[in-house]
Amino acid sequence: MDMKKAKTTNMAKSQHADTSVMMKLDRSPIHLLHRAGQCAGDIFQSKVGTADLTPRQFAVLATVAQNEGLSQTHLVEKTGIDRLTLADIVRRMLKKNLIQRRRTREDARAYAVKLTEEGWRTLHSVDPVALEVDNIVLGALANGDREQFIDHLNTIVAALSAMGLAKEPGNSND
Repeated sequence: MDMKKAKTTNMAKSQHADTSVMMKLDRSPIHLLHRAGQCAGDIFQSKVGTADLTPRQFAVLATVAQNEGLSQTHLVEKTGIDRLTLADIVRRMLKKNLIQRRRTREDARAYAVKLTEEGWRTLHSVDPVALEVDNIVLGALANGDREQFIDHLNTIVAALSAMGLAKEPGNSND
């Protein structure tokens, strides 16, 4: 009797596994976006060399460069990096002398962030690397699909951000 029950249980598990995401990771957007991000990050790290900068740190540098004096709260909004992760990134970038921060006039609890001279040098040296990595990543697609791919990614980010699901504290590996 126990053998019959075990066989039924195994069949049920097998049928469930066949329809689960685990068996179809090659069709799972969450998995594929994560893997693509890992691959792009690995390429970025291999190309950036001695600059000791992560893709997210580069995103912060680029965002601050375009929005000098931006508060950390607005950096969260512009980059999509959650508040806790961004605070850690800012702390590490302060230690590297890439950015500086000061209290804002409007809110003494908030910090405004700007690039240091070292931050500008790093941004200028890494910017071509980031463009090269973007080209490598997009090179996996046919020329005609590249703009559409970027548009689709922006659509996904905008839709999920509007739903309030895209930024959860602690969901980062930076």
